[in-house]
Amino acid sequence: KQTLSSGPFSKKNQVDIYETPFDNLHVVTATAELADLQPKLEAKHKINKLRKLLDELAEDYDRIYLDTPPALNFYAVSALIAADRVLIPFDCDSFSRQALYGLLAEIEELRDDHNEDLQVEGIVVNQFQARASLPQQMLDELIAEGLPVLPVYLASSVRMRESHQASLPLIHLDPRHKLTQQFVDLHNLLESA
Repeated sequence: KQTLSSGPFSKKNQVDIYETPFDNLHVVTATAELADLQPKLEAKHKINKLRKLLDELAEDYDRIYLDTPPALNFYAVSALIAADRVLIPFDCDSFSRQALYGLLAEIEELRDDHNEDLQVEGIVVNQFQARASLPQQMLDELIAEGLPVLPVYLASSVRMRESHQASLPLIHLDPRHKLTQQFVDLHNLLESA
């Protein structure tokens, strides 16, 4: 498929799609207007609007990734209804564990009511501290419960914050960094699945 955006998308769907300096990467950014738009969309039961838009865009893109904030609000639910697969970041603490169980229950309910094709691709271990025993113990427990914890653990690093500050993907900021290599390993794992 061709991964080039063209003007009709932004007019037809009232969505601005921006090119980036990176090959085959386009983005649609969140705006402050989303906060004002949410009550209107909820009142009109427009929870499937994103799904319809993505169905249209799928003709022109190989992959579409949705990045949602860690809150189960209207937009996150809308994204889950629109998605085929979901990756769940997990920070190896008790708050993340409780949030994980809540999210898995919500995904199951959404699968039953709105999106029977939605699959949990895996749990992505984030901010992992290999020298601490608690994170490993927690992961061992999740794996023993049969949860799909992916075998690539992303370490905690200030380089990620520096990447954000520079508005530059980590692979371009520091391709040899340990965390960059972990992301490459995660990408390769997901591509081979």
